[in-house]
Amino acid sequence: MLILGIETSCDETAAAVVSDDGARIRANIVLSQLAEHRPYGGVVPEVAARAHLDHLDGIIAQALDEAGIDCADLDAVAATAGPGLIGGIFVGVMEAKAIALARRLPFIAVNHLEGHALSPRLVADVPFPYLLLLVSGGHCQLLAVEGVGRYRRLGTTIDDAAGEAFDKGAKLLGLGYPGGPAIERAAAAGDATRFSLPRPLKGRPGCDFSFSGLKTALRQQVAMLTDAEGRLAPRDAADLAAALQAAIGDSLVDRTTHAAAQFHRRWPEGKSLVLAGGVAANRTLRARLAELAAEAGLAFVVPPAALCTDNAAMIGWAGLERLRLGLTDPLDFAPRPRWPLDPAAAPAIGAGVKA
Repeated sequence: MLILGIETSCDETAAAVVSDDGARIRANIVLSQLAEHRPYGGVVPEVAARAHLDHLDGIIAQALDEAGIDCADLDAVAATAGPGLIGGIFVGVMEAKAIALARRLPFIAVNHLEGHALSPRLVADVPFPYLLLLVSGGHCQLLAVEGVGRYRRLGTTIDDAAGEAFDKGAKLLGLGYPGGPAIERAAAAGDATRFSLPRPLKGRPGCDFSFSGLKTALRQQVAMLTDAEGRLAPRDAADLAAALQAAIGDSLVDRTTHAAAQFHRRWPEGKSLVLAGGVAANRTLRARLAELAAEAGLAFVVPPAALCTDNAAMIGWAGLERLRLGLTDPLDFAPRPRWPLDPAAAPAIGAGVKA
């Protein structure tokens, strides 16, 4: 099977062709909008949607050309239909529906989070069930992945996501956008022990996360260290970046340790801990979670960095896995700005969480 995947949920315009043979990724094209959003220090939904409109046709054509096929060779079209920025989602979904209608192909509405959740199976033989830590700019969750479309949420953020803490932290420290890579670069030259930052919820029962208080503590430290002109010394910025990265890492390890214990009790046949989402590209966090997995007796699986950040290959693969099970969607499927993987999970406490 050959599936066209389309991803437009945030600030990457992406298209990919995936297959179920040995060469699973035939093409994976991602056009970043970093230059458009950098002046604002974050993603502007209107700017993102207009950029998707401008570039999506060309990105799809490029993906088909790189794969050496045209639309007549496709077996289905899959597109991110939520959650995310609704303007961008509409662009991708309407394009996918148009192709599906014109070519009489199945249309598959993919949950963006399911794309991340199934991405390790695109590059490795990861059997169900497995424990998933999904960390990105908008999401921070621990889930038991029982199968395609079958997810049990063990924990989520009650306020902000880890990736959002990296982005806001980088902005406070004057390190630029995107925040995750900027923090990691600065932290490499910093002393993580110089400043004491909190580890919210560490040691408490459960698997939920919280990063709002950590951001507040960082802002207070920055306020004390900036000079009269609002400048922060490079050494202070590097040490605070290292302290922030360490605090986020401690929180992720602590909550994932609790989740691993739950996972062993409820799914004793499960053998893997999977790390996915944009924050999974952070090498320091990868190393710490690999140690945790080894201590918990779980294989540690993390997709290549290009498949951790938003991309269309994971959307095409999720579509392929759903198509194998006969799970397709009608052309009147409505995009969803919020779309939890586990609809039965209790709502998170905080108002800032994205489902």
